[in-house]
This record gives sequence, C-alpha cells and structure tokens, in this order.
Amino acid sequence: MKKSKTSVSFRETVRLTLRGFKVWWKENPRLLLSILICGVVDALTPYVGIWLLARLIDEIAGGRNSQTLMAYALALMITTAVLSMFGAGLTRWKNVQLDSLWHTQNKVFMEKLLSMDFVDVDDGRVQELRSQIWQNTDSGGWGLYKLVYSFEAIIKSVISIIGAIMLTASLFLLPVKPESGKLTILNHPIFILLIVVVMLGVIFAAPWYSVKAGSYWVKCADENQLGNRLFGFWLGSLGNDRSKALDVRIYRQDILSKSNLAKYNPFIPSSKLAKASRGGMGVYHAMSGAVSQIFVGVAYIFVCLKALGGAFGVGSIVQYVSAITALSGGLSKLIETTGDLRNNTSFLRTVFELLDVPNKMSHSDMTVSQNSSEKQKIEFRNVSFRYPGQDKYALRNVSLTFNEGQRLAVVGMNGSGKTTFIKLLCRLYDPTEGEILLNGIDIREYDYAEYLRLFSVVFQDFKLLSFELGQNIAGSMDYDSDKVSCCLRDAGFGVRQDKLPHGLSTKLYKDFDEQGVNISGGEAQKIALARALYKDAPFIILDEPTAALDPIAEFEVYSEMNKIIGEKSTVFISHRLSSCRFCNDIAVFHEGSLVQLGSHDVLVNDKSGMYYKLWSAQAQYYETEN
Repeated sequence: MKKSKTSVSFRETVRLTLRGFKVWWKENPRLLLSILICGVVDALTPYVGIWLLARLIDEIAGGRNSQTLMAYALALMITTAVLSMFGAGLTRWKNVQLDSLWHTQNKVFMEKLLSMDFVDVDDGRVQELRSQIWQNTDSGGWGLYKLVYSFEAIIKSVISIIGAIMLTASLFLLPVKPESGKLTILNHPIFILLIVVVMLGVIFAAPWYSVKAGSYWVKCADENQLGNRLFGFWLGSLGNDRSKALDVRIYRQDILSKSNLAKYNPFIPSSKLAKASRGGMGVYHAMSGAVSQIFVGVAYIFVCLKALGGAFGVGSIVQYVSAITALSGGLSKLIETTGDLRNNTSFLRTVFELLDVPNKMSHSDMTVSQNSSEKQKIEFRNVSFRYPGQDKYALRNVSLTFNEGQRLAVVGMNGSGKTTFIKLLCRLYDPTEGEILLNGIDIREYDYAEYLRLFSVVFQDFKLLSFELGQNIAGSMDYDSDKVSCCLRDAGFGVRQDKLPHGLSTKLYKDFDEQGVNISGGEAQKIALARALYKDAPFIILDEPTAALDPIAEFEVYSEMNKIIGEKSTVFISHRLSSCRFCNDIAVFHEGSLVQLGSHDVLVNDKSGMYYKLWSAQAQYYETEN
C-alpha cells in the first residue's frame, strides 16, 4: 500500500535522514565538517562569556578585590575577542561551503539523470519526480537541502543543551537558607520536580506547535509545486526562451500562462497555504510563541525566588537566567528540528525514488569485439514494442535483417513506427516482445555503452550546445581540427565555415558569448550531420536529415551522399521518397507494422502496395507544378 505524505514513522525518518547525510558526505564532506566545527564553537562561545560575566558581577557585589576583578575582566575580553575571531574564520569557511550547496545538489540529480537508461528518462513519472524535487526545494527548501540546515540546527542545539545543563545544574542543588521562611519550600524535592516538569512541558509544547504548523507545508505541497512551476515558467522560461519568443508574441501565450498562474498561484491570499496561515497554521505558530514566553516567565520567577532566599548571589542570577533561557532555546530548537526532519521525510521519499531508479540496460559485459566477424549484421526477429503505460503497440511483429554496408531507407506516414524502430535499433528501448540480434547474439548481452558506440545518429529533434563549433562536432574540448573541417565540408557547411569570425572556435548562439553566432535551422542540420560523421561509427542513422534544408542544399547533400557515407551502414528515414533512391532497400512501415521491403524499382511497380500510394501522393504535386 502506498504511504500517504503525512504518514511517516520514526524509523523511516531516521533511515532516510541518515541516507541523505551520506549523500552530502560523499559529495562534499567539508560542508558537514565546517557546519559541525562552526556549530560547536558558536554554541559554546556564549557560555564562556556568561560564566565569566557572572563571576565578575559576584566579585563586584562581594569582595571587590581589584586584582580578581582585573583578572576576570581581562579573561572576559580576551576570550570574547579570540572566540569571536576564531568563530568569524570558521563562519567564513562554512559559508564558502554553503555557497556550493545548490550546485552540489543539482550535480547529484544531473549525474543520476545522465546515467539513467533512456527508457526511464523518457518516462513521465521520472520527469514528474524531477519536477517535484525542484519545486519542493524552491518553495520551502525541502528534501536534501533541508538536511544541511537541520544538521546545523541539531549541532548547535545539542551543544547548547550540554553547556546550559552544566551551568544550570547548581540552580536546583543550591538550597534556600533556613531563615528564608516560606521560601524554604523551594528546597523540597517534590517542588523541584514540579518546576522541572513544568519547564520541560513548556519546552516540548512550544516546538510541538511549531512542528504542527510546519506540517501544513506537506499538506499543501501539491498546490505549491504546481503553482511554483507555473510561476517559474511564466517569469523565467516564457520570457527568456528565444524558441518561444515568436509564438508568445503572435498568439499572446503570455496572457494564457498568466491566467493559469492566477488560477493556481500559491502566493496569493486565496491559496490553500495562505488560508492555512490565517487558520490552523497561524494558530499553531501563535501558540508556539506564547508557550515559549510562559517558560521564560517561570524560569525568571524560580531563579529570582531562590536568589531572594539566599541560595546564590547576583552574579549567579545572570548565569542561571541566561543559561536556562539558552537551555529552553536549545531543547525547543532540537525538538522543532526533529519535527522538521519528520515533515521532510515525505520529500526525501521523492528524492530517493528518483535516485533509486535502477539501470537495467548496462549489466552485461560482453564486448562487440568478442563476437565480431568480417561484417556486422543486425537482425530484428518478431519484434513488438509498446511504450510504458500504453496499451497500443507502436511496433508489431517486425522482422528484417540489416547487413554492414547496406543502405536502408525507412518510410511511412506519421505515427507508423519509424522513429520507434530507430530507438530500438540503438537500444534506447528494449523490445516488449521478440529480440534484436547483433551477429546472432541478443543485443542485451553486450556491454551497453559499447553497443551505443556502434551508432552515429542525426535525430529529427537533435540539439546543439552553445559552445564552440569544433567542440559541438567532436563532443569534446579537444579535437582533430582537420577532421572536423573535413566533416563540415562533407556535410555542406564548408562555405559558411569559411565566413565564421573565429573558425572552429566560434561560439554557437549567444548564451555564453555575446559574440556568438546564430545559425539557421538548415545550418544546424548540417552541423549535426558533420557531428555524426566525426564519430566515425560503423552505423549511421539519419532521421529526416534534410528537413530544414532548402531544395538546392538538399540536392547538394544527396548528390554527395554516397561520398559522405562511404562504406558505412546507413539507415535513412525520410518523408521525401525521392531522396531514398540511393538506398539499397526501402522498408515501408504502416500502423506499426513492416508492410513492404524491397528496392525502389520493385516497390514503385507494386500498385497495390503502401509505397506506391505514398510515392504517387507526392509525385502528383511535382507533376502539377511542372
């Protein structure tokens, strides 16, 4: 049974919290060490001053020995100065480590996402988990973020409690003088026990109310996540993303986004969290503050009465009042932090649900070279596939053999299964049924990373990065300049390359360099093709490689295609059937099935086949135009 967000056991809180600390220790142990050392020093520093000040006041009110007064005064000044300087240095060290907090947390999640199987990255549930984690961090600092600041609070609280107990223990042990009359009742063990119980009750009650108030963040998490996501989209992505800029202005998508934000905005008076603040959440916060003041009042009365009864002097009043107030604050903060960690457990569940997604595609260790032959051969054998969470098959009973050096065109209408076929070939997904063989061995038996190196792919929705042109081609900071230039010229980018201000060092786009060069969609497609050539993999897959090119540029690319590809195996996907004629075979997909396989001349003469229908549908436009 799935646990509710508010159903959290103590054991689960401890387990997930400790696991979270292990993540931080692995990524940046200096962060926790700096918090630990700085917290100890910060918590103990006030008690040194309190103790010395109490002794100084006692001496002023009592013996007034000048040498003793001078000694206490100098000790107070020196220790305060030294501890302050030492604490300032430690605080600076801690703050430097805390400055990396956001980047370190992002590194944890980015490394997980980049190492994750594509099938999981493409899964809507994983995308939702990732979004929830970011929204939880942004809206209330929950998740891994909360652990760091909770750790600091725990350290300071524990040390503060220890120091306060050491300074307040004598408060309950020093007796009121017998001649104090009715005040001698303060010496009775039952009265002392009663005072301790009252104080502890108040100490525990105040943070309990605070924790109850904090639990409303958990109850309102869903609304906060959605609202914060919409707010970030409207305020950040919508205005800054140049790929959206044209549509935003033509269709006023900013108004639509703003309207949705108004409907789910967690930052307005009518939101669920705002109503909670005016209701139960606000009441619990108020009760927490009120109860804390009751404790202070009880502590002051008890200390003053004992001093009035002659149990100790004026200096001890300062010591006990300060220490017992610090004890209250330490215990309250510790309990409050424990409650925050309990509330944080539901957010840590989301964190570790993402981090625990297993990689199922990289366990085998057979290398391709261990089962190599003179020519590589890939075979689809009765392969069927449906996407996770879908009932309908995207591919059904596909069988074909693809030999090294062969050029295969894959055609069909939108949604026929062409791109799914490519994803299975590259093992971005595994078949739901059937198997895919490389040299007679199921591709799941090979080392996953090595199998991926067999393919160079130009995806239909490829992406280039805002780095140097040469780095984009090579996928590396260092590259072979001559080879990069050759690949760019083969891909038809040579003329444009010669005009670039800094050659291969020219930055693409302007994200990181205002002198960067904006390139057109067709130019980007040529760069993507050059990137595939540079990888020099035995199999090249081109998914609509000329969709963004003008007719002249497309003709140039196809005229040089045989030269560009050479002897490599090629899978070519295109809606323009005339561009498939340089391929040996054409695979025709329709509604997830492979319905035809053969050369262009054979398929175009089969007037009952799907290829003839597609060819005729495109040819009539050219005939009418001519």
